[in-house]
Amino acid sequence: MSGSDSDSEPSTADSSEAHLMGFIIANIVGLRYYTGTVSGRELVVLSRQPLNPYDSNAIAVLNMRQAQVGHLERSVAATLAPLLDSHFALAEAIVPKPPGRNPKNPNAKPYRLPCQIHLFARPEAEEIVRVALEEGGLQLIQPNDHEFGLSQANIVAEDKNKKEKKRDLDKIFALVGNDERGKVSPMEPPKDVIVSELFQHQKEGLGWLFSREKLCDLPPFWEEKDGAYVNVLTNYTTQEQPQPLKGGIFADDMGLGKTLTLLSLIATTKTGGESSVVGDRNSSKKKRKRTNEDAGVSGSKVTLVVCPPSVFSSWITQLEEHTQPGSLKVYLYHGDRTKDKRQLLKFDIVLTTYSTLSTEFSCPNSPIKEIEWYRVILDEAHVIKNSAAQQTKAVVALKSERRWVVTGTPIQNSSFDLFSLMLFLRFQPFSIKSYWQSLIQRPLAQGSASGLSRLQALLGAISLRRTKDVPDGGESLVGLPPKTVETCLVELSAEERECYDKMESEAQSTVREFLDSDTVLRNYSTVLHIILRLRQICDDVALCPPDIKSLLPSNALEDVSNNPVLLKKLASLIEDGDDFDCPICLSPPIKTIITRCTHIFCQTCILKVLKNPNSRCPICRQALSKADLFLAPDPPPPDEVESNPSVNNQTISSKVATLLKFLQESKKQDQFMKSVVFSQFRKMLLLLEAPLKAAGFGVLRLDGTMTAKKRLEVIKEFSRTGPRAPTILLASLKAAGTGINLTAASRVYLMEPWWNPGVEEQAMDRVHRIGQQQEVKVVRLIVRNSIEERILELQKKKMKLASGAFRRQGTDEQKRMRIEDLRVMMGL
Repeated sequence: MSGSDSDSEPSTADSSEAHLMGFIIANIVGLRYYTGTVSGRELVVLSRQPLNPYDSNAIAVLNMRQAQVGHLERSVAATLAPLLDSHFALAEAIVPKPPGRNPKNPNAKPYRLPCQIHLFARPEAEEIVRVALEEGGLQLIQPNDHEFGLSQANIVAEDKNKKEKKRDLDKIFALVGNDERGKVSPMEPPKDVIVSELFQHQKEGLGWLFSREKLCDLPPFWEEKDGAYVNVLTNYTTQEQPQPLKGGIFADDMGLGKTLTLLSLIATTKTGGESSVVGDRNSSKKKRKRTNEDAGVSGSKVTLVVCPPSVFSSWITQLEEHTQPGSLKVYLYHGDRTKDKRQLLKFDIVLTTYSTLSTEFSCPNSPIKEIEWYRVILDEAHVIKNSAAQQTKAVVALKSERRWVVTGTPIQNSSFDLFSLMLFLRFQPFSIKSYWQSLIQRPLAQGSASGLSRLQALLGAISLRRTKDVPDGGESLVGLPPKTVETCLVELSAEERECYDKMESEAQSTVREFLDSDTVLRNYSTVLHIILRLRQICDDVALCPPDIKSLLPSNALEDVSNNPVLLKKLASLIEDGDDFDCPICLSPPIKTIITRCTHIFCQTCILKVLKNPNSRCPICRQALSKADLFLAPDPPPPDEVESNPSVNNQTISSKVATLLKFLQESKKQDQFMKSVVFSQFRKMLLLLEAPLKAAGFGVLRLDGTMTAKKRLEVIKEFSRTGPRAPTILLASLKAAGTGINLTAASRVYLMEPWWNPGVEEQAMDRVHRIGQQQEVKVVRLIVRNSIEERILELQKKKMKLASGAFRRQGTDEQKRMRIEDLRVMMGL
């Protein structure tokens, strides 16, 4: 199994079309210099070490616990390293036999250990791999060779002709999937802390959470044999008992009251509902106590909750509504915050954000990093879907035995989103990327039925998932009123249509040139800018200047350092595009870098790329150094943006007029009816304020520029009732689309379609959730015969645009998917 010191770029061989070419025999050397051990028939990890001071081709060999066993002999590494670095091949390895022992010195390690290295490649790369192996003097044993049939490494290969071993592996997953862990008794929370009555499903959820934290059994896929512990998937053997998996994935559908259930769990352990010692764990506790010589490091019963800033208000509101005042003490570790860890240990709950953790990840004196928490809860955990992102690394590094992943959408783009969750849960071997790819990801990508059954078995062993609707479409699990979703097609006025058609024609011409010259990926920023502007003009012409060419670099590789106007335009792309993510980590940039070749990245991500020898731009492959990076100018202050005359006093657009019509009809039905209007563009929210207020509506706004405290104030104000209470909330899809409670409203309007329909579902469920008393109506406003309709087509086909189109450079398959998506969106 091959890995790399850099996760910034996926491997070409990781696609569904990569298949097994065969295996080579190689030696693991240097065993005496490392502490890692291996057993017979054990899967091992091959990790490229391009920065190794002794050999730039070095390939380390690690066991399942990530301890180094040795490294591949130099001659083999010299041949394989270029193939792995250029993504022509993917390598997975197994040690087929136990290491031999010296009868004169049975405790001495051998000098070398044979292993079988299986090579995977796409059809178009096979000849390149074969030639490289021949030139390197390595013999490739292919699946149709006699020697392959005698191979002991089929556990890695899982070749179609070797179905017996594949079935054995699937049986292991099936046994775990049929675990009896789901039969857990409902549990009542402590009444002196939780004052509200829980729904039956919440009591059952509390019982499951509590039972998971009491586990003292071996984790799934581990067995005890002859006094040792064996992982049945990898054959890794150790004398040390693996720690129980005290945690898991709490994946109840959005709106089922996960926050209250978690508060009940926190209250239960605070009041002594759980014994401090479960099973024979004294030795590990003593060891931990010796390690933490500073008594202030122990997290006692403190729970750390990590969430987006928008979710703060939900936790605070739930505490106020459902707990005895003062029974649970909460500290908001955000903005101005203490650096004294002893101060934090005085609270029951510490609330912080993913961005705060990411910021402090490289800070040596962060109290969050020093404390060993009683439990860590990741709320809206799909935020960490990319394992290369700094915020993911920050949460993985947190110290805690009890670790919970909480999200109603654990899979947003693809099943690989789950890998980051395994990484946080420290669920071995699935927390190691190469094992995840071999055991789960590749069978899924190849359409294997066993891939899906394995994933179901894996999630069944560690997760709890209930939905609001029963399978037969009957009543909601919690008796929620119905929700209806309709799409309203908006006709543009003659002026708007002329402007849109002109801009789309120019855009199509530009994109067609890129397609014809096969330079779409090199023109990443240009294409992203075009699509952003076409989407904005569907909302209102005022959001977009009339000439699209004036917004774009005349040459995609134009030197941004010699063109400050271009630098400013690209910075405006980030400000205007509320949906922009770094193409490497797929997360919103914290510090945004624009390269000399006009591409946009997180500062952390692109600096990591520059650590590699001969570093190049991940998008256009141009040579790149630190001198080619420019920090994006800071956006103007909020007041300056809001007073911008280009956003105010404009003629009402067709889409805004349609929204006003809907709102006025609702007002006639019920003058106090509340509505939430979602948009991805902050400028659109600003533009909407004037016409809505002029029409007599009480309007509030909630967007990403606001502090957590300000957001909480806005949500409280929106919940207020009475003659002068506000009835319209203008909300940013990212700032208010997850985690908050907006049940005061019963109408939802989506001003634009989002690439991922799951994000829209989350926004709808801010309103359609526990506490909603009225029927919920959702209206999606879509401009007819526009890019918005074509985005809906892509949604219906379930295209994974967030991980495919315009996000990162990946496999040839992803490239084809992106280009196909681009043709559909641009109407080409």
